[in-house]
Amino acid sequence: MRLPILVYPDRRLKEQSLPVTDFDASLHKLLDDMNDTMMASSGIGLAAIQVGIPLRVLLINLPDEEGNQFPENLIEVINPVILEKRGSTTYTEGCLSVPEYYDDVERAEWIRVEFFTRHGERREIETDGLLAVAFQHEMDHLDGHLFIEKLSFLKRKKFEKEWKKKLKEKK
Repeated sequence: MRLPILVYPDRRLKEQSLPVTDFDASLHKLLDDMNDTMMASSGIGLAAIQVGIPLRVLLINLPDEEGNQFPENLIEVINPVILEKRGSTTYTEGCLSVPEYYDDVERAEWIRVEFFTRHGERREIETDGLLAVAFQHEMDHLDGHLFIEKLSFLKRKKFEKEWKKKLKEKK
């Protein structure tokens, strides 16, 4: 089932997400619904808070070179913790909660993350490139942060001005 995605400046996007304690059918349904939502919205990642559920849950499904996403590439991430990070890289990021806006964001180039699967199994991943960026972007959501907060003061001011204008035009 497709869920509605919260859009900036919805205050719920600022909420701290709570750890998952029950790896049960309701969690599995949330994960399935989040995947339906992410795929229908052409996203590569989605945090539960973006659909109004303040739980430490996120999904990532990176496309291949042709832009195709496959179910076997879906990563379901519960209660993630970054154990280690190194280096620095800049990627042009976008967000389903800040539609049609993209900007360069600096993040760690390599990360090691611990998380749990939908069945409560502990996993660890070491990654770099777009997958590392996606993990960091989605994990920021779990702490109530959006990628636009990482912009310089001037870029943020420009974004706010353009965003307000865009919202007025939609009314």
